[in-house]
Amino acid sequence: MDYNLLFLVFIGFIAGIINTIAGGGSLLTLPMLIFMGLPPSIANGTNRIAILIQNFFSSAGFKSKGITTFPFSIWMGISALLGSIIGAYLGAIYFKDEIFNKILAIVMVIIVVYMIFKPKVKRDINSERIEKKYFWHLILTFFFIGIYGGFIQAGTGIFILLALNSIGKISLVKSNAIKTVVVIFYTLSALAIYAYNDKINYSMGLTLAIGNSAGAWFSSRYSVNKGDDLVRWFLIIMVSIMAVKLFFS
Repeated sequence: MDYNLLFLVFIGFIAGIINTIAGGGSLLTLPMLIFMGLPPSIANGTNRIAILIQNFFSSAGFKSKGITTFPFSIWMGISALLGSIIGAYLGAIYFKDEIFNKILAIVMVIIVVYMIFKPKVKRDINSERIEKKYFWHLILTFFFIGIYGGFIQAGTGIFILLALNSIGKISLVKSNAIKTVVVIFYTLSALAIYAYNDKINYSMGLTLAIGNSAGAWFSSRYSVNKGDDLVRWFLIIMVSIMAVKLFFS
């Protein structure tokens, strides 16, 4: 029995729950793939398989609860998709592995600081702002989120929720539903670029996807959100440790 694969399923399950609740699951899975021996660029591409499949399951979970975001989520997804083409090129081709490790470590630290001091996300908002100038503000924002998502992915969900909540005044539940659609869109283009450049380990990616999908479905279907603070501090501690290890590796 390959215990590494079982461990990947477990990590994927935890990351799937985290991704669906608030985003940030890739802050665990991406460095973990690197620590398990994959070159950073291949770990970056491999992680996309799990992200894509997980978000299909998560989106299905939201839909089964009657939460739909069409066509708004499609427009945001297209914008992010266009940006991710640029980001994926940077992640798959442009940056060397050693530099990528240090960039990822720095990004992880920045996200940890944000997670410690971030304002509370409003769960229930009655007056959405998704028309006229706010729509175009979000379109532009999601283009840049797509660049980042195509490049690293880790923490993208956090930025998506922040944009939807602060600019669009969209509730947390609906924002999470939109997030799953957006991630599917930009991950498709990013994954294609990583695959074209032979930057994917399919067996590890599919194994991770099993755990990711189970965690995402469980979380989206049963609204597991009572442990938000516990999840946040777990992420902060684990990500901090891995960021230090990555930076000096």
